[in-house]
Amino acid sequence: MQDTSKFSINPSENRATSERIAEVHAKPAFGAVFTDHMARIDWDAEQGWHDGEITAYGPIQMDPACSVFHYGQEIFEGMKAYRHEDGSIWTFRPEQNADRFRRSAARLALPGVPNEVFLGGITELVTLDQVGPSG
Repeated sequence: MQDTSKFSINPSENRATSERIAEVHAKPAFGAVFTDHMARIDWDAEQGWHDGEITAYGPIQMDPACSVFHYGQEIFEGMKAYRHEDGSIWTFRPEQNADRFRRSAARLALPGVPNEVFLGGITELVTLDQVGPSG
């Protein structure tokens, strides 16, 4: 069985420059400035959650039959990661965010994302993005 807490890594070719990162840190803008990468994972009835990947931030291609277009089913979990003065990155209550995401899925009759999958994606994403433009 596939370890769904591991995500393949496909880094962005257009990473933010050190200058751009300094600009954002000087004047953060929630909802207007985004990370270089995003996590995505597939689900189907046979395999459950599978083929997770961290990839360049960008548009999401969706099938026209996707239920979000017809029934408005969506879950957004706005978890934050913060860089501290010592350079370390801290996530804010990731386990509680994973629990809330799973409860939201249950209320919408969507398949719940196991905590280890949610947390695995967050770990991979933050690890990749904390490196910065120089790699």
